[in-house]
Amino acid sequence: MLEVNPQPSTGFPEAGLTIAEAARRTGVSVHTLRYYERAGLVVTTVDRTASGRRRYRQPDLDWITVCTKLRATGMPIKTVRRYAELVSAGRGNERERLALMEAHRAEVAAKLAEVQENLKLIDRKIDVYRGRLAAGDADRLWAPDR
Repeated sequence: MLEVNPQPSTGFPEAGLTIAEAARRTGVSVHTLRYYERAGLVVTTVDRTASGRRRYRQPDLDWITVCTKLRATGMPIKTVRRYAELVSAGRGNERERLALMEAHRAEVAAKLAEVQENLKLIDRKIDVYRGRLAAGDADRLWAPDR
């Protein structure tokens, strides 16, 4: 069972989605979908038609969304793969999954704190420029001699 926020299944075709349709729904490219499968990131077995074409179901899309969000937060492919392996293995490794997620959360929180600190500097610079432009003496701002 995937513990994700599943998308409403209304309008989901019984036969599943083609890879192009799955790419549109998940917001990733067809190439990325194929790569996720080859790299061992997909925990579900994507169905295939008799002619070998992929047919994606809602759980496939839900898992791809998980992978996409983990990657967007900077989780390395190796770690996503490890998480997928744990999920695929089934029950009994929940503590390891939790530890993996907690470690990643700590990394994301640290990066977020760094970005917020950098944003403060940007805001200070904006305030200086606005103030100097309003005062009419922006030409006095420091500029390197050339």
